[in-house]
Amino acid sequence: MNLFTRGIVVLSFCWVGCERMPTTPASSSTPPASTNETVATPVPPPPPAPPAGVIPVGSDELKKAQALKAEGKLAEAREALQPIADSPDAPAEVLALIGEINTQILFSPVPAPQKAEYTIAGGDTLGKLAAKYNAPIALIKKANNLTSDVIRIGTRLRIYQAEFALIANKTSNTLTVTDHGHFFKRYRIGTGEFSKTPVGQFKIVSRQEKPTWYRGDKEIPFGDKENVLGTHWLGLDIPGYGIHGTWDNSSIGKQATAGCIRLVNDDVAELYTMLPLGTPVTIRE
Repeated sequence: MNLFTRGIVVLSFCWVGCERMPTTPASSSTPPASTNETVATPVPPPPPAPPAGVIPVGSDELKKAQALKAEGKLAEAREALQPIADSPDAPAEVLALIGEINTQILFSPVPAPQKAEYTIAGGDTLGKLAAKYNAPIALIKKANNLTSDVIRIGTRLRIYQAEFALIANKTSNTLTVTDHGHFFKRYRIGTGEFSKTPVGQFKIVSRQEKPTWYRGDKEIPFGDKENVLGTHWLGLDIPGYGIHGTWDNSSIGKQATAGCIRLVNDDVAELYTMLPLGTPVTIRE
């Protein structure tokens, strides 16, 4: 190899090596000049503020509501949480707690601003009271610890005056219950695979406990292992679609149904007890 060729090899090696050189400069043999300047210690930036409507777990509002609930002051506990629960970014802990508080108020005789006080008079029946207050008989009985359909003159009742509405979200697989436009409770649901669950505005037009399932021309009674409707059925004003229970809890939180909205049996039983005919149901993507 002649000197010219050697020069090319050396230059090529040095060029490739420069691409792999560290970016920090090489240390100098000459020590840096001394300086009397004080070097400021960097101060880390403050943590970002939580988004509007979001409160950290253990915040004053949550602790206050938990304390009020423990004291049996359910209406006051709900009042403390309602503004946060109604915000778009309400934390899951708040929604879970206020949902628990709301159902305790609804299903018990505890006083609350939303309840009407009523004293049974001659000629009254549970059916007449249900029609008057637009509340299912099952709700009136459960909220007042009634074990029979027979009511006695002079008995005092508390009847919750609700205006419930449902919002089903197919993307998050959640069902939100509102009362007079305010958040009431949220449930996990299963919806139709391949987006089979219809989108739009509907209402509940039928209610059935221990429902019969019809598959084509075949009638499958409650209790048959082929009956997939669970313990309760709330039919919508679109033929063949409704809200029902399930024996397969693994399908909750997924898009895995034939098109209906399904919940675990305990949750659909709760909805069956509280929701009257005519309850509006909105289904969104």
